[in-house]
Amino acid sequence: MSPRWTSAAVVGAGTIGLAWAALFAANDIEVRITDPREDLDEAVDAALPMLAESIPGAEIERLRARITTTPDLAKAVETADLVQENGPERLDFKQRLFAEIAEHAPQDAVLASSSSGIVAGDIAAELPDRVAARLLIAHPFNPPQVVPLVEIVPSGRTDERVANEAFEFYRALGKTPVRLHKEVSGFVANRLQSAVMRESVSLVLRGVVSAEELDTVMKASLGGRYATIGPFESFHLGGGPGGIRHMMEHLGRGMAQRWQELGEPELTDEAIAEIVAQTESSYGTGESAYIERARQRDRKHSTINNALNAEE
Repeated sequence: MSPRWTSAAVVGAGTIGLAWAALFAANDIEVRITDPREDLDEAVDAALPMLAESIPGAEIERLRARITTTPDLAKAVETADLVQENGPERLDFKQRLFAEIAEHAPQDAVLASSSSGIVAGDIAAELPDRVAARLLIAHPFNPPQVVPLVEIVPSGRTDERVANEAFEFYRALGKTPVRLHKEVSGFVANRLQSAVMRESVSLVLRGVVSAEELDTVMKASLGGRYATIGPFESFHLGGGPGGIRHMMEHLGRGMAQRWQELGEPELTDEAIAEIVAQTESSYGTGESAYIERARQRDRKHSTINNALNAEE
C-alpha cells in the first residue's frame, strides 16, 4: 500500500462497514470505525472471525490491533487519509453526515460513500466546492472483502485527481475498480441485479419455477458464465467467427421481442409473503443459518477469485 494511505475512517458499522474495516486493516491501514451503536466493540469482535476467514493471509489478532472504535465522528475522521461512509441509504442523512465529516477530516482526505444508489452529485449538492471536489461514490458489491468490484462514480464537481487517487487506492487493496462515465442512480451492478431480480420474482410468482430452482438455474448457467466473461463478450463468442454481428443479425429481433414479454411483478403483501416463504424454506432463517451460508458463499467466491486470478 502506498505511503499516501496509512489511516482510514469507516463511518457506519453495519455489514459493509465492518467488512471495509477488516479489508483496510489487512492492508496495513490504521482504521478508526465509528457508529452510534452501544455495542460497537462487540460488533467488531463478533464480525472479525468470519471476515478474517475470507481475506487471504488475515489473522484476527492483527486485524483487531489495527482497528480502533469510537462513538465520536470527529475523532474518527480527524487523521484519515480516506473516509469510507456506510450510513443509511437516505439522501438527507448522507448530506448532513458528509457536512459534519468535512468539518473534521483533513483537507486532503478522500471522502467516499458506499452508497448503493444515491449519486455523489446529490450528496454534495449543498456542500462547498472544496468539499465536493473530494467526494465520490466507491460502491462495493457485498461482501466487500470478497467480491472484487468497486464502482468509482465521481460527480461533475469531483476533482479528477481525487477520482484517480481513489481508483488507485481500491486497486491497491486488490479490488477491481471500474469508473463510471456518468452518474446514474443505482450505478451499473445494482441496475443489472435489479433487472435480473425483477424477472426472477416474476418467474417464481407465475409458478414457472420455485425460488430454489431459479437459483439453481442461475448458478448452473449464467452465474458461472458471467464469472468468466460478461454479457457482451458472451454474445460475441456465441456468434462464432461472425461474433456479435452475426448474433444481432440472426437473433437480435427475437431478443428484442422477448424484452417485451419480461415480467413486471408487483410486490404486493401476498407476493412478498410468497417469495419470503420459499426463500426461507430453502435457506433457513436466523443468525446461525446466516453465518453458515455466508461462510459457504465466501469460501466459494474466494475459490472462484483464486481460479480466475491464476489464469491472469
